[in-house]
Parts: sequence; C-alpha cells; structure tokens
Amino acid sequence: MSLSLLVPFVLAAAPAEAAPAMPRASEILAETRRVADWQLANRTNWAAMPLARKSVRNPRDWQQATFWVALSELANRDRRYAEPLFALGREVEWKLGDKPFHADDQLIAQAWIWAARHGAGEAAIAPARAYFDHVLANRPTVSLEFLPHAPGKGTSDCTDRWCWCDALFMAPPTLLRLAQATGDARYADFAHEEFKATTDYLFDPAEHLYFRDSRFFEMRDDQGRKLFWSRGNGWVIAGIARMLQAMAPGDPQRPRYEALFKEMAARLVTLQKPDGYWSASLLDTDPGTKTETSGTAFFTYAFAWGIDAGLLDRATYQPAAIRGWRALVQAVQPSGMLGWVQQVGDRPDSVSASETQFYGSGAFLLAGTAMYDLARKDGKPSK
Repeated sequence: MSLSLLVPFVLAAAPAEAAPAMPRASEILAETRRVADWQLANRTNWAAMPLARKSVRNPRDWQQATFWVALSELANRDRRYAEPLFALGREVEWKLGDKPFHADDQLIAQAWIWAARHGAGEAAIAPARAYFDHVLANRPTVSLEFLPHAPGKGTSDCTDRWCWCDALFMAPPTLLRLAQATGDARYADFAHEEFKATTDYLFDPAEHLYFRDSRFFEMRDDQGRKLFWSRGNGWVIAGIARMLQAMAPGDPQRPRYEALFKEMAARLVTLQKPDGYWSASLLDTDPGTKTETSGTAFFTYAFAWGIDAGLLDRATYQPAAIRGWRALVQAVQPSGMLGWVQQVGDRPDSVSASETQFYGSGAFLLAGTAMYDLARKDGKPSK
C-alpha cells in the first residue's frame, strides 16, 4: 500500500450544537492537572488498574512512558510537574527499556530528552544515544509481516521494526527529538526511512487510516466493515504531530507528514460521534457504541495542536476538538481518575467507566495541554 494524495471529505451531519463554545483556558488546565495529580498519587496503586500487565510496573515501559512524556508537556505550562520527571529519570538512571530494538522501549527517551533540555544536562540523553547508535549499527531488516513468534520468544520477529502502527508514536518522534538535541541527522534519516516503510505497508489509501498490523488486512467486523482501531490510529496521528513539532519549517521531509496529518484528520473528523467520542472501532459510528477515551484523547490532541499550528481549518476542526474535550472531561471521575480507557490490546475491545491506564492519562494530558494553548488564543489568528 502507498500513501494516497490528500482527498477531501464531505463532513458528516453536525450534531445539535454545531459550534460549541471553547472552555476557558484556566478550566482546561485545572482538569488536566486533576488527572495528572491523580495519576501521580496512584502511580503504584495497582488495584486502581487491575487489568494492567505486570510490565506497567516498569516506568520505562510504554504504558507508563506515555504518561511521563505527556507530563513533560504539562511541565512546560506548569513547572511544578517537572520535578517528578527529574526524580524518575535519576531513579532509573535515564535508561530506556531493555529490549534493544523494540519501539515500545524507546518512548521514554522523549521524557529524558526534555529533561536534558530543561536542566538535567547531557547525562540525561547519553543512554538514548548509546541505545540508538546500537540500532543504527545493527539495523534490523526483517519483514513487516506480523507472524507469530516461536513459543516463549515474544510476539513476532517483525517487532524489531515498526510493523504495528502504535510504534509510530513510540519511536520516530523520539528519534527526531534526539536528532534535534544532538545535531546528528542519522537518527532523523533512519526515522524517515522506517516511517515510510511502515506507512507503505499499513496505511489504507481507501479509508485514509492505518491497519494495526498485517493480521487485520482482511479482517472484518460482524457488519462486514474493516477493523480500524481507534487508539491505534490515535497513536499514529499523535505521533505525526509530535514528529512535526521536532522538524524545522524548511525540512524537505515536512510536506509529506503535513499531507498525511491532514489526510487522516479529514477522515477522522467524519467519524466522531455526536457525543464527542470516537468508537473503539472507528468505522462503527453507531451513537449507542460505548465510550472510549484513549483514542478520543489522541484525536482531540491532534486536532487542537493542528489548529494551533495552522495546519487544520479552525471552522471545521475546532468544534470537533471542543466536543472531544468535553467528552473526555465527562469521563473523569470525581477522584480525578480518567475512566473508559480500553485496556492493553491490539484491536477494539470492551471498556468500562472504572477502567484506566497510564497511557489513557497521558493521552488526556496531551489533549489538555493542546486545548489549553488553543483556548488561550481562541479567536486570534493561528500562528
């Protein structure tokens, strides 16, 4: 498969409130802090996350790393949140995960690169440089086909590369930020080459969305619809946003990422339900489908950031971002815990009000910080 040209969409019928009012920036920041504070206070309260994998107890694992990376965005707007990041980095000695090629173990480096830029110094990125120098010196060349691995040896050989769409949030923004921090273009070159390979393989030009991995190419739901996982596509569009943030305006690679970002956004805005959520299975837009917050948060983040960056039309996308944010806030329990987070998986699955995870909180923080920036400039020209 190859990336198609940008195709315009006819927007779905607008819900009753076609132009919802933007919440106050102070209110958005307060809700974002509330979720962050709950997660920080419950970071070892495993009873609150009963379905979490054992690996979530490792802060360098992607499940927690999503939250810590997002916390760096909140720290950019409220410096009080910087110290927990510095403390964690010192605790784990700024290390990445233990798997030498797996994208999930690379995400946490985005938090360490942030820390290095905000006072931790070069020591905070030294392990990331050593990690990725090893990757470049031993570049995997396995197929992207997602095949079962030998018993006891993980899931698939292909996960040494980015053969599942989630990886596009974990690895390429990390590499671009590392290239930016070090001035070493090799990291960016690698990211662009591998991103293209993954997109050529997993992107469906007919639906303008990503399959989670090759197992889903021919899979259909009970209505005969293709299966496009909400959080999976959320990982991708949020990852593209974070890649663009690390690219110079004149970067020759930038136009293709901007085109892909706009193409995905144009499709996703038609799939938002009237209640503001996106379904766990994106093509299931039945109003009665259960709430799911992790995908919704990533899409809200991407829309809000895209408007603020001048990439997305405000009139089209701001109402969707506001509805998405309102839906997310409704899913926050009085304690500050974000509910309705689909648990770890690789496809649409069941979800309930009492289920949360670090990555759900992280997606909420990304959405909150982007919405906060947008609200502060509401009615003003995009930068």
